[in-house]
Amino acid sequence: MSVSIFRFVPLSLHGGIETLAAPLIMAGPLLLGLDQAAIVAGFFLGAILLGLSLSLFSERRVVPLTAHAGFDYMLGLAAVVLGVGIGIATGDAAATVFLVGVGVAQTALTASTRFSRSSRRLSHPTALP
Repeated sequence: MSVSIFRFVPLSLHGGIETLAAPLIMAGPLLLGLDQAAIVAGFFLGAILLGLSLSLFSERRVVPLTAHAGFDYMLGLAAVVLGVGIGIATGDAAATVFLVGVGVAQTALTASTRFSRSSRRLSHPTALP
């Protein structure tokens, strides 16, 4: 059985979800009244996620798809580590739940995404290689 069977999220949907989720991750800690460390971590993670997601929609990909997938996994891991670290340092369980949840969701989205260009885009006469 191939692992690619479980990669059912198209790349365009992946980018759209990330683009919508990034501002929510940045604003979430503020709206939930979390600790200052969680606010900084949420803004940091959301800003990086927004930059990565917008790179998927450019005509010339600045970040190769394999690198994008790697950055997404690293971002998920960073969210989990930050969440646990902030929870230990501040005792803010809500911040831990929020940031670990962000990390798990990011990892799940990345694991279920088909990181390949659509055949439609490749066959278009003006598409870049």
